[in-house]
Amino acid sequence: MKLADLERHLHRQGCAFYREGGAHTVWINPAARKITSVPRHREIKEGTVRAICKQLEISQP
Repeated sequence: MKLADLERHLHRQGCAFYREGGAHTVWINPAARKITSVPRHREIKEGTVRAICKQLEISQP
């Protein structure tokens, strides 16, 4: 999955950009009070996308 598509999905699910780290961005789900990091690669593997959604407690894209 492309990074831009994942970020669009996170926004639609109510998540918000929190801060930037070294090679990752940190996203937060304020409704569930969950936080996770998202790697800044052009392509993100499907397993990583599933793990990010599970950590933020949102639906899969």
